[in-house]
Amino acid sequence: MTINKELSRRSFLKSAAAGAGAAAVPVAITGCGGDDDKDFGVNVFSHGVASGDPLTDSVIIWTRITPEDEDAAGSLPVGWSISENSDMSNPVQSGTYVTDSAKDFTVKVDVKGLQAGTTYYYRFTGPSGTEPTDIGQTKTLPEGSVSAIKFAVCSCANYPAGFFNVYEKIASSSADIVLHLGDYIYEYQSGTYPSVEDQVTDRAPDPVNEIVSLADYRKRYAQYRRDVQLQSAHKAKPFICVWDDHELANDAYKNGAENHNEGEGEFATRREEAFQAYHEWMPIRTGSDLSVIYRQFEIGDLVNLQMLDTRHVGRDKPVDLVADFPEALTGDTSAFIAEIGSSTRTLLGTTQNEWATSNMINSSATWQVLGQQVLMGRILVPTDLLIPLGQLEAAISGGASAEAIAILQTSIKSTLTELATIKAGFTPDLSGPATGDDLARLASVAPYNLDAWDGYQYEREVLLNYAAFYNKNLVVLAGDTHNAWASELRLMKSDLSGISSVRAGVELATSSVSSPGFDEYLTFDEANPVAEFEGAVTSLIDDLKFFDASRRGFLEVEFTPTKATATWNFVNTVKSKADVTVSTTSYEVLASGASTSDKLSAVPQ
Repeated sequence: MTINKELSRRSFLKSAAAGAGAAAVPVAITGCGGDDDKDFGVNVFSHGVASGDPLTDSVIIWTRITPEDEDAAGSLPVGWSISENSDMSNPVQSGTYVTDSAKDFTVKVDVKGLQAGTTYYYRFTGPSGTEPTDIGQTKTLPEGSVSAIKFAVCSCANYPAGFFNVYEKIASSSADIVLHLGDYIYEYQSGTYPSVEDQVTDRAPDPVNEIVSLADYRKRYAQYRRDVQLQSAHKAKPFICVWDDHELANDAYKNGAENHNEGEGEFATRREEAFQAYHEWMPIRTGSDLSVIYRQFEIGDLVNLQMLDTRHVGRDKPVDLVADFPEALTGDTSAFIAEIGSSTRTLLGTTQNEWATSNMINSSATWQVLGQQVLMGRILVPTDLLIPLGQLEAAISGGASAEAIAILQTSIKSTLTELATIKAGFTPDLSGPATGDDLARLASVAPYNLDAWDGYQYEREVLLNYAAFYNKNLVVLAGDTHNAWASELRLMKSDLSGISSVRAGVELATSSVSSPGFDEYLTFDEANPVAEFEGAVTSLIDDLKFFDASRRGFLEVEFTPTKATATWNFVNTVKSKADVTVSTTSYEVLASGASTSDKLSAVPQ
């Protein structure tokens, strides 16, 4: 078993897994492209094209030109044109953008004056001797009465962990827009995450060191954007993106990060340079403050989409259960519970929180959709599990022996199985109904996923109360965990004694593009089937309706005036590009506002 800091930083479900161990336009509208820079002319477009942040009348288009000699290149004029015709005839607009080394030779144009709900094609041309880019496809947002919109939702693309088969499937999907919820790149040095033995051949990160400077971040983005599978997705669909932590450093918050130390320079400088590289390389609108990327997209009368930043702009430092509340590991969780429920702890920050709730309250769209990074659904686990899980995390981070870790893992697996059995209404030996003591064990719960909304409960409760009070159809989209989830979002009881029956919304969370999930920490086989683990976790977490612990993929969500249909698309491998197949699981959400009944229902396959 390989122990790394990615495991020690993951909350309940990562540690629990260790303990439980035992119809689109064709992608290539014009052909070309390999993983390496092309060898023709003086300048080359080797990083593909992209579009993003579509509005009803405008869209961002992007590319990068690579000079033959970047140090001596100076300023380079890059032409652009956009047309309603796939052969680029009769362009509706065109122009020239001058780029240079200060922009890392990236080109980002906000094309205005377009028609709503219209498919466009675009292309870039360079100075004499430069072959033009491929033709990209994009689409403006519809306005007025909208009958349907479909999002492809993805996150967590770890280059050395696997091929980007998921991006290739997104490119050929019927989605209108791609919502990327962060971890577009990873900052780690080679061999850190994943380990050397788990790294796919010929996919070592570039540079091989941990990226900390502007030059480093630029080089890492350049490597990702040379990947032809990622290029295919950007070429076929407009993206709406937000960042998570790894675009900067693991477990980042507003003034620090777990994966940053004094030897790596000032955190503020690293943050500023990481943000600059992000804005250079992503098809996102850039304002005067590079740290502010939360923004709103109104899709007619159907969807009000708000893309939030739960990571950098307002997040307080996450609570560390082991370091901050060691008494909780011996049973006294009162101070721990008080801290994560404090009204002064913030995930969004006051400004963003007020902006988001105001937009939701004032919107008349059928669906209120939050695109953000971390799980909002409550991961409340019995304290019988909380204590050994905390002990396991302490053992891992403290470098305990494999034997000591194995003992804790065995204990957690046994407790997980026992509690799931009790939850089903029987005592552990299956001899009869659960006893009062058994039920008390289940009722004594606490959150463990402290990097997510579970560590910032007050702010979550305020937002959900607004959604319930104003009878909004709230759908929260999440990434980050590398696994797929679907949860009901319910209010806490007014006396904070538990969860009420009032439903405020639902959460749909995507799996990862290539980053490993629970399957990194345990082996699923006939002796330890994945369905058994998924069933036990789902059984113990009341509001959790769907959970996939082992597969990579993306989520499609189609919104209509009457329902939202969520379909998780899972690829069978990211270790090879050959023979890639897709399997699906679907759930429906009815558009009827807040209710006391469950709204997430499985769709028969």
